[in-house]
Amino acid sequence: MNRSLDHLPSLKRAELLRVVDVLKASFAEAMSTKRADRLKNGRILKIILYGSYARGDWVHDPVGRYFSDFDILIVVDHEDLTDSEIWDSALWRTTPGVSRLRTPVSFIVHSLDDVNHQLQRGRSFFADILREGIVLHDTPGVKFVTPGELSPKVALAEAEEAYGEWMGSAQGFLKGAKFYQLEGESKLAAFSLHQATEHLYHCVLLVLTLYSPKSHNLVFLRRRCEPLDVRLREVFPSETKFERRCFELLRAAYVKARYSKHYRITPEELTWLTERVWVLSGQVKAICEERIADMKVRADAA
Repeated sequence: MNRSLDHLPSLKRAELLRVVDVLKASFAEAMSTKRADRLKNGRILKIILYGSYARGDWVHDPVGRYFSDFDILIVVDHEDLTDSEIWDSALWRTTPGVSRLRTPVSFIVHSLDDVNHQLQRGRSFFADILREGIVLHDTPGVKFVTPGELSPKVALAEAEEAYGEWMGSAQGFLKGAKFYQLEGESKLAAFSLHQATEHLYHCVLLVLTLYSPKSHNLVFLRRRCEPLDVRLREVFPSETKFERRCFELLRAAYVKARYSKHYRITPEELTWLTERVWVLSGQVKAICEERIADMKVRADAA
């Protein structure tokens, strides 16, 4: 794997070093409170930059308000160390506006055994990280296995299964949102729209990459999906305060619409979000069906 960041501007290189320091420090603090040996002795084995900043094709577009993330894979030595609770502090500390970082950070955490299992199964998402990624932190002697090959027919079957499951559940949540809106249950409608959006993002990730992170965070999922197809960038505009507030209400609905008595969403905001999530549904449907049709051609030719 590559270890050079020479293709990046000096400010970006400095930011990445800061990201690595924050991740290590946050992990160390989380481990300091653990008692079980498998946790308190847990280690970060590798930190790898992948995606657009590793490849050199990142986007910095202040006019269009689109900025690529630092995509980071953190590899740990035990599956229990992937628990999101352990990484809550790191997530907070790498949030633009909270930290001194200007570049958004999206990180995923997997155990070494899981990464090697995915590589053996021929998962292109992890194979691409091995091919294009840049090692920011390494542990001597810790190695990845050689990636296997995934047959086009197996890939097609997995994509079709994911599409049927996740698109189906998204449509169910959209129907639920409409029902709750008609019943005047605005919080339940907002929560259902969040779930529909989450499931649509998981759907497109699984069909296009055969991988989706375990996350309910719409900002995180949105950042992972939008680089995959330009049509997804157009779903949630953010030119006005109203548009930005609506997406924030959607993002917060997973927790606050269920548990906070202070969560409020107006009929106008709910109507706008409903329209946008339906647009997302249409785009995801088109993108996924195009990919599956292409996969069928390759499977038939194999």
